[in-house]
Amino acid sequence: MKLKTIVPMATAFVLALMLSACASLLGPRNVDIPLSRLQEAVARKFPFDYRYLELFDMHLANPQVSLQPDSNRILTSMDAAVTPPFLKQKWQGNFAISGQLKFDPARNALVLAQPRMERFALDGVDSPYANRIARAASELAEQLIGEVPLYTFAPDDLRYGGTRFSLSKITTKRDGLVVTFEPAR
Repeated sequence: MKLKTIVPMATAFVLALMLSACASLLGPRNVDIPLSRLQEAVARKFPFDYRYLELFDMHLANPQVSLQPDSNRILTSMDAAVTPPFLKQKWQGNFAISGQLKFDPARNALVLAQPRMERFALDGVDSPYANRIARAASELAEQLIGEVPLYTFAPDDLRYGGTRFSLSKITTKRDGLVVTFEPAR
């Protein structure tokens, strides 16, 4: 081989080695997601109307999102109005559901999983109806927040300097989330 051919190839090889060494020196990257952004994502699903087995019509509105750092969950409380079609009364109240945060790599998004009813209260509901409505509300919680994307990451969040990053940790704070990405190996 001629020297003119070897020098550019050697230079390219050395440059590739240097870039790979730099990529391994990259540390974790953090993406901050404020509570207001999570509130907007949840609010897009409301108002929400639901009919349970032709027994109850439920109207949900005014969601309020809060974060639970101790359990790494997101809590959403909302106003509820329940109307049985066979009665001429409407029950007002509120309930709260929470979900565990997880990363969905297919959508590059944070989603809620494992929905759980945290609080359920309706004014003036007789006990025979209360259990049925609570069961319906629990089913509704799964439909309402199950796998809902809260935040979708841009491709730049998952790639930097030619290195692909993968999610390693989600930290819940009172005022937002910190999502940590590590260089993929």
